Amino acid sequence: MPKSTSKSNSRTLTLAAVLAALFIQNLALAALPASVDGEPLPSLAPVLERVTPSVVNVFTETRVQVRSPLLDDPVFRHFFNVPERARERISRSLGSGVIVDAERGYILTNNHVIDGSTGISVTLHDGRSFSAEVIGTDPDTDLAMIRIEADTLQALRLADSNELRVGDFVVAVGNPFGLGQTVTSGIVSALGRTGFRGLEFQNFIQTDASINPGNSGGALINLRGELIGINSAIFTPSGGNVGIGFAIPSSMARYVMEQLAQFGEVRRGTLGLFVQDLTDELAGALGVEVRGGALVAEVVADSAASRGGIEPGDVIVAISELAVTSAQDFHNVEGQLPIGKRAEVEFIRDKRPQRVSIDVEALKQLDGGSIDRRLAGAVFEDLPAKARADRVRGVLLSELVQGSRLASQGLRPGDIIMGVNRSRVSNLAEFQEAVLLAGGQMILQLRRDRSDYVARID
Repeated sequence: MPKSTSKSNSRTLTLAAVLAALFIQNLALAALPASVDGEPLPSLAPVLERVTPSVVNVFTETRVQVRSPLLDDPVFRHFFNVPERARERISRSLGSGVIVDAERGYILTNNHVIDGSTGISVTLHDGRSFSAEVIGTDPDTDLAMIRIEADTLQALRLADSNELRVGDFVVAVGNPFGLGQTVTSGIVSALGRTGFRGLEFQNFIQTDASINPGNSGGALINLRGELIGINSAIFTPSGGNVGIGFAIPSSMARYVMEQLAQFGEVRRGTLGLFVQDLTDELAGALGVEVRGGALVAEVVADSAASRGGIEPGDVIVAISELAVTSAQDFHNVEGQLPIGKRAEVEFIRDKRPQRVSIDVEALKQLDGGSIDRRLAGAVFEDLPAKARADRVRGVLLSELVQGSRLASQGLRPGDIIMGVNRSRVSNLAEFQEAVLLAGGQMILQLRRDRSDYVARID
């Protein structure tokens, strides 16, 4: 054998031996433990065996009127003897839900899953199906509670979502695409997500656990099998999962479900404050050294906050031991304050931390049931017939409390609101919808004395 060949074979054998040794070493390092909780391999199966009976499939039916444009032609209807009544079509959709009270048969789901439905049915993990009735809904958080008459139900225990940290492992359970109960896993990708249209209270958990259409209303659990969130939405440019899903935290869900169980609606309290984010520019101008918080922009006259001594320019940093880092944080915490209870409000004034105890008042008693808190103290009406005859479209600001938010922005009774955030409004219903869809800042287009103006409402 030539020497060169012998040396080459020798190097090959040496390299093979080194690789084999490294493989055996890495295999030993990567070896699975002999047992975990009595199981031969790490597995979520024992946890899921306890959890999956608490997650249900929710099916809804909605009757939709279908009318062809040809039916608007009286000649066509007469010629073909077509009745004027529009035909109905039944639209079916699906989602998920979580049993939260086994004794009373209460199931928590998303409001958008059952919104507008004429029939709701629930299928349990064991295959049984039941008709469901609506206990109450809360569109402001996209939560709803329904009820079924069934025995041997198993409820899911709620954990404190305030203890979640980015990086915690989570599991999503639901009914994606109607395939049946499906389990996916991931981690908490972010906390406190906001910016969703149409929701007044937002504090979403973001996760990369796969969530798809049909998962809405399902459970997001921790590795102890406790409910930490209600799966609600996904970010998707394609319609499928891209690893960005959102869940309503259990701390918010707990308050909503307790209110719905007791009243059939959510009765929220208020402190009587209008706040805005404390930006770096505002902090510098006010000489405030804290980073984050909610800057008090306005104190409603004769409100709980006014009687408690809070003033414009104060920076709210905590309410009832819950941190407030933004205006949305303030709004979320305030929306969960029990009416009639006292709230401990911590704030900064003149660089000094202060604390005051404030009674929580009913929101409707304070602002007259305004459709949006930024519009408190204002009454809107559809335009009178004369204005509509002049081809003016919008809503009339008929009454306005002196010192209210809109009054401070220069609006006056008699102003006609013609648009919200560049969307035209023709009547009160369209105005209400546009306000609900508006985000943190609202731009009102209005007409006064045949001249057009714009008002920014934060």
